[in-house]
Amino acid sequence: MNRTLTIVLIVLALALIGYNVTLVDFKNPLKGNSLIALIGILASLCAIVLLLIFSASKRIERKVDKD
Repeated sequence: MNRTLTIVLIVLALALIGYNVTLVDFKNPLKGNSLIALIGILASLCAIVLLLIFSASKRIERKVDKD
């Protein structure tokens, strides 16, 4: 996976977080659709963390192969 695809996926995850934040009812965040939106936000955050870890591991792999 190249760097451009990783960046696009991170931007899509951020867009999903933004959309899900609009669905959360902050008066009752653990009821109905708000809970689903919170799960979506958490899943998007996990995806971003995994993509950043993958990107860092690829950078380390390139440096090791270079030496």
